[in-house]
Amino acid sequence: MAENKKTCLYDKHVALGALMSPFGGFDMPIQYAGIIEEHNAVRKHVGVFDVSHMGESRITGPDAEKYVNHVFTNDVWNAPKGKVYYGMMLYPDGGTVDDLLVYKMGDNDFFLVYNAANIDKDVAWLDEQKQDYNVSIAHQSDFYGQLALQGPEAEEKLKSVLGIDGSDLTFYTHKELECNGETIIVSRTGYTGEDGFEIYASHNTIVEMWDKLMAAGVQPCGLGCRDTLRFEAGLPLYGDELSKDISPITATLGMFVKLDKQGGFIGRDACARQKAEGSPKKLVGLELHDRAIPRHGYDVLDADDKVVGYITTGYHSISLDKSLAFALVDRSAATLGNELKVKIRKKVFPATVVKKRFYQANYKK
Repeated sequence: MAENKKTCLYDKHVALGALMSPFGGFDMPIQYAGIIEEHNAVRKHVGVFDVSHMGESRITGPDAEKYVNHVFTNDVWNAPKGKVYYGMMLYPDGGTVDDLLVYKMGDNDFFLVYNAANIDKDVAWLDEQKQDYNVSIAHQSDFYGQLALQGPEAEEKLKSVLGIDGSDLTFYTHKELECNGETIIVSRTGYTGEDGFEIYASHNTIVEMWDKLMAAGVQPCGLGCRDTLRFEAGLPLYGDELSKDISPITATLGMFVKLDKQGGFIGRDACARQKAEGSPKKLVGLELHDRAIPRHGYDVLDADDKVVGYITTGYHSISLDKSLAFALVDRSAATLGNELKVKIRKKVFPATVVKKRFYQANYKK
């Protein structure tokens, strides 16, 4: 079995005493001070994540815009430079290859950011789809490191510690800057429900920036609280809420699937059919009437104790002090306010279907 990869900050995490664990083919920090402390740092102040494990590809050439629109569910046609889009790459049957961000860098010039666990699959998929298009694809996952500086104090720390002014960036925009003799990318998207910035740069620059943030007392955060934060904000994780068997329509992410865009996209017809007929399953939020914690894979039952679905992600919410979950359930069971049950080991706990975004996000518009 292949050895896990390490990010450029691996030695820094070990030196800080982080709990390390395999994730997406990398050895990654799960926590430092503890998930609750790190979660609260991001909600109330600021925290920094090493997300250098993510995958990146740059797509250029005369057909780059046409090609990206063909493989991506959102619409980048005539997109303004500096805009960032969230969406998915799909199989023809509507199942999800991956969810990703697309950065419009310039005319026929796009930067794609996708999940670490899917790098090899995504690279193969992107290369496979390009034969009818005059494009050049540079896969840059091994070059870029990435930091995510997240929380209400993120803009101030970006300026005071790293000397980067992010005040001109609005939600889901980016810019390129000269730093250390190289061009870096800074964006404002976030995966936490809080304001935040992402910095893409060479490994050496990322290490230097990390050291500065540590010296300034910014809380390092692991993947443990990255998951609790994104979950509270109603954001999906590939492998849980999206997969080759779960389409964006089933995951209630249809707003990122532009069925009417020029030229269509791979998986369009399957999504249109699901939208028209209704997907047999639907992703919902659940609130348990108890402190018991629902975990991925636990059965969800209806009033007659019939299994109608399963938990995709569940936690006792740190910010809201409630036991909450995402669940993939039969469409007939997915109505808001519907009373269901969650089987946790041998016991059954009542739960109510609620909106999927549990926490009110604080993004900068």
